[in-house]
Amino acid sequence: MVLAYQSLGVVYGDLSISPLYVFKSTFAEDIQHSDTNEEIFGVLSFVFWTLTLIPLIKYVSIVLRADDNGEGGTFALYSLICRHANVSLLPNRQIADEELSTYKLERNPETMDKTRVKVWLEKHKNLHTALLIMVLIGTCMVIGDGVLTPAISGLAVITVMLVTTFLTSLVIMVCWHKPPLLALGFLLFFGSVEALYFSASLIKFLEGAWLPILLALILMAVMLVWHITTIKKYEFDLQNKVTLEWLLALGDKLGMVRVPGIGLVYTDLTSGVPANFSRFVTNLPAFHKVLVFVCVKSVPVPYVFPAERYLVGRVGPPGHRSYRCIVRYGYRDVHQDVDSFETELIESLAMFIKLNASYRCSEVSQSEQLEEWEPGLTVIGSNTLRDHASYDLQDSVQHSAASVPAADSPGGTGLESNSSKQVRFFIDSLVVSPEADKQVAEELEALAAAREAGTAFILGHSHVQCKPGSSVVKKLTVVGYNFLRRNCRGPDVVLRVPPASLLEVGMVYVL
Repeated sequence: MVLAYQSLGVVYGDLSISPLYVFKSTFAEDIQHSDTNEEIFGVLSFVFWTLTLIPLIKYVSIVLRADDNGEGGTFALYSLICRHANVSLLPNRQIADEELSTYKLERNPETMDKTRVKVWLEKHKNLHTALLIMVLIGTCMVIGDGVLTPAISGLAVITVMLVTTFLTSLVIMVCWHKPPLLALGFLLFFGSVEALYFSASLIKFLEGAWLPILLALILMAVMLVWHITTIKKYEFDLQNKVTLEWLLALGDKLGMVRVPGIGLVYTDLTSGVPANFSRFVTNLPAFHKVLVFVCVKSVPVPYVFPAERYLVGRVGPPGHRSYRCIVRYGYRDVHQDVDSFETELIESLAMFIKLNASYRCSEVSQSEQLEEWEPGLTVIGSNTLRDHASYDLQDSVQHSAASVPAADSPGGTGLESNSSKQVRFFIDSLVVSPEADKQVAEELEALAAAREAGTAFILGHSHVQCKPGSSVVKKLTVVGYNFLRRNCRGPDVVLRVPPASLLEVGMVYVL
C-alpha cells in the first residue's frame, strides 16, 4: 500500500498533491450537506479506491513489470513490443541487433508460437503507423504535462494513462504470451475506470484543458513529419545506391586518384555504396586511401554496451582498404565526442584486420582452395555474452565473426592490441602464415599512415522536394521537413563533427 502512494510521485509528480485540492474542486458548486456527511465520505472512498486500483494494482503490480532493462514509460513499452513483434517502422533492422545483451526476449524466438494478435499486428502495416501515433500521443502528453502544470494538465495525464493501459495489454499478449482474454480483461477493467476520469476531464476542455492537447498535437505533428520524411529519404537512398562492383572499378578509371587520409562516409544504409559517395567522386575524382562507410543507427533498446556498439566489416578485397562500420545506439544513449569515436573506430578496424587475416588463414588450411578473394562485406558481431555468429548484409560474403570491444583509453593509437582487452573469435586456430602476416602489417601501416594524414567526415547535405503531381498533404509534409531541417541542428552538429574536417555533398531527394 505504501508503494501505491509513493508511485504517484514516480509516475506523475503533480498527482501526489491532487488529494489536497480534490475536495475543493469536487464541492465547488453549492450542494446540500447531509447530517451524516455521507457525500464527504463518498468522495473520500472514491479517491481511496482510485489510488488503490491505479497505482497499486495497475502500476506497481503490472506495469512496473513491463520494464525495458530498468526503463519505463510509454516509449519503453513500445520498444518491448517492437522487439517481440515486427511492428517497428525504423529502417536498418539486422539480425545482429537481436544478439545485443540488452535485447532480451521473454522466450527463445524459435520456440515462440505466433498468436493471432501478433500475426494480425505484423500483417497490417497501417496498424504499425497507428501504434506509433498512439505512442507519440502518450509521449507528447507527458511533455505537455511537464510544461503545463498542475491544474490544466489533468487531461494530458489521464490520456497517458489510457495509452499506457492499451500498450500494457499488448505487452501481456505479445511479450508475456498470456491468454488474450487476460489482456482484454486488463484493458476493459482499468480502461473503464480511466475512461470515467477522461470524460470528467473533457468537461474542462474549453476552460484550459485544450492547451496541453494543442501542445501535444503540435509536437506530434513535428515528430510525424520528421519521421515520415526520414523514412522516404531512406527508401530513396536504398533505391539509388550503387553496387560494390562500381566501387571496385573506380581504381581502374583514368584520372581517379586516392589521397592520403581516412574518409568517413556517413550513410543510413547498412549495405551497398551510398549515392552521396558516388556523387562525390563524380564531381571530384578522388577519395581517401582508407575509406570507411559509417552507419549510425538506433536500435529498440535503452542502451548498448560499449563492447557491443560496433559492427565492423570489409568492403571489397583487403587491397582496396575499404571498410564498413555500423555504430549502434539505444534510445537512452548519448553520442560520443568525435575524438573518442575516431579512436575507437581505428582500434576496431585494426582488431578486425588481424582477426580477419587469422580467419582466412584458418579457412585456407582447412579447405586448401581459397584461390581468389570474393568481394563482399563481412560484419563483425560484437557480442561477448552469447555464442559467436556471423551476420551477412544482402550480397555479402560470410568470412568471420568476432567481438571488438570499445577503447579503454581515448589517447591510444589503437594499432597495438591491449592485453587487458578481451577479444573473442570463433575459429579453430589462430595460425597466421608469414605471407598473411606481411599483408596484415602492410594494412596496419597503411591505416596508421592514413590516420596521421588526417580524417575527413563526408556527409550529405539534403534538399527534399516533391514529385510533380504530389498531394497537398505530401507537399505540406515536405515544406514542414525543410523548415525543421533549416531551423534545427544539422547532422554535423548531432554527430559532433569538427567543421575543419567536414565535407558536405549536396543531395536532392525527389519524394
